[in-house]
Amino acid sequence: MTRSSVLSAFLALGSITVCLPVSQSSSAQSASSALPADSIQVQSPSQAQTPAQPATPSLVLSPSQVPIVSPKPTVTFTQPPPSQEDVGDSYVMHQRYQAAIAAYRSAPQSAAVWNKMGIAYQMMLNVREASRCYKQSIRLDPHNAQVINNLATVYDSEKQFGAAEHLYRKALKVNPRSAMVYKNLGTNLLAQHKYNRGWDAYQQALAIDPGIFEDHGTPQVQNPASIAERGAMNYYMALGCVRMGQTECALQYLRMALDEGFTNPKKVAADVAFASLRDNADFKQLLASQENVKPEQAR
Repeated sequence: MTRSSVLSAFLALGSITVCLPVSQSSSAQSASSALPADSIQVQSPSQAQTPAQPATPSLVLSPSQVPIVSPKPTVTFTQPPPSQEDVGDSYVMHQRYQAAIAAYRSAPQSAAVWNKMGIAYQMMLNVREASRCYKQSIRLDPHNAQVINNLATVYDSEKQFGAAEHLYRKALKVNPRSAMVYKNLGTNLLAQHKYNRGWDAYQQALAIDPGIFEDHGTPQVQNPASIAERGAMNYYMALGCVRMGQTECALQYLRMALDEGFTNPKKVAADVAFASLRDNADFKQLLASQENVKPEQAR
């Protein structure tokens, strides 16, 4: 696991995203002028003179003329043992969350460690302990937008949308360039049926990071949104993909929006937002395949 990497736990489509920064261990946090703790150090022993060997019986070399032979340097590999925080990070990467929590408990209790412990609990669906850990992290570092976002995802998972929205907006005041927080806020607003405002938040997220909605194969937890809410999220994601010229992405999200009954083929065909897809064979086939499907819910 690369210590400077950022572990992002992406939830199911259109849901909330939990971000877990993996900080460097204390052993690696040295001054820029010092050697890294895990660097290769070359230790050269003191150079020794060898006895003089006269070239001929009549020639004797003076001390200044004696050749010096330097022994080969000894190469020593020094690698400090992993810290308990490092061990916990490794367990999280392998989805061994209970073991990760045990390791984090043994680590020095910092804001970063409490945040990591919180996400491990959240991956185990223990939102009560996750909330406790996130709040403790925020007490130690009140201006960490990632942890505020993570606490908001707990409220979202419990459908406390108002409390979650408040925290997302608080996180954006700390970091107004967080695509992840904008994405989560958009999902939160769509779940509250605030479709235009939710779409605006999605657009903000896409403007900052066009790949924010991509699936990176990271751990997932259950999406708390209803089928209708997921349909809305997928529909607005399809709109975003069209505006960015990503046809395949748009068709994928649009198919899910149709399957979930948020809209129907007739409305999609008439929507000017999808005008650029009207001559696309896959788009036509998608609408044709949905003509005889009766949606359980309509927009």
